[in-house]
Amino acid sequence: MAISLTDSAAERVKSFLLTRGHGIGLRLGVRKTGCSGFAYVINYADGPEAGDAIFEDRGVQVFVDAASLGLLDGTIVDFVKQGLNEAFRFRNPNVKGECGCGESFSI
Repeated sequence: MAISLTDSAAERVKSFLLTRGHGIGLRLGVRKTGCSGFAYVINYADGPEAGDAIFEDRGVQVFVDAASLGLLDGTIVDFVKQGLNEAFRFRNPNVKGECGCGESFSI
């Protein structure tokens, strides 16, 4: 099992945590929703929760709940800027399809 970050994603997390003044990493998960079945949930983590798998990449800890772990195994988290927009993007090898709006995916 593995979750990894690009340099851009790791730098974004580090800079946000520094500005925020607290937190120890990134929390990544999925929830059932949307037209394709699942959507990513991403937040900053203040600490581990019971059952979390913990990964570290490029100096950033990534926390994933047990229910999401199998759906996210092998995912690469990126951070992209396009004009005035910026967002985390996910390269998940488990995804079989995505909805047209890009908000949800199926496995």
